[in-house]
Amino acid sequence: MTPGTPGAAGNPDGPADGPSKNGSAGASGPGASGSDASGSGASNGGAAGEAASNGAGSGGAASNGAASNGAVPTEITAWKRPAPILTTDTARPEGGGRAAPSDAPAPARQWPLLLVLGLAGLGLLVVGTDAFWQSFRIGTMLVGAALLVGAVLRRVMPSVGMLAVRSRFTDMITYGVMGGLIVLLALMVQPKPWLKIPFLEDILHLTVT
Repeated sequence: MTPGTPGAAGNPDGPADGPSKNGSAGASGPGASGSDASGSGASNGGAAGEAASNGAGSGGAASNGAASNGAVPTEITAWKRPAPILTTDTARPEGGGRAAPSDAPAPARQWPLLLVLGLAGLGLLVVGTDAFWQSFRIGTMLVGAALLVGAVLRRVMPSVGMLAVRSRFTDMITYGVMGGLIVLLALMVQPKPWLKIPFLEDILHLTVT
């Protein structure tokens, strides 16, 4: 066979090389089957990746659904102290500290309260014994004066011990108003009042009668 004969080995224009020029060789041959396998593998890998992504998306949706169904994170839930069954302590009122150093005896630490109680007790003793003329008036004035002294002590002293019941303002108003009314009524009491206020006498007469 001559070198120029078509179909001979080594001829670039033979039928073996012809199909590669017009693109029809991809349907047969080992190279073509390999390319098909790799292409199908790539498509299968893409499908697997898409399925994995779909699974991840469904897992995220499931987790979102679980969170929306009322599952509360632990760090958001605040711990609340239960209410005590029996109250064992109360807050000290404003100015309710000791009126003397801690090394002083107990009466010295509570001398404002003892002073007020002593004056009030003395007034009640004067009223009860009725030892002299106008003892009722003087004894009642001593009781009112004791409350006024308590109001003054509550104002000028930073700590008055057990004389402090509420806030400083409340104690001052309470002691002052009660003490002033008691002294005023003691001055206006009959017979022979030491103080005469016409409109108060009229109010008293209307109230009593």
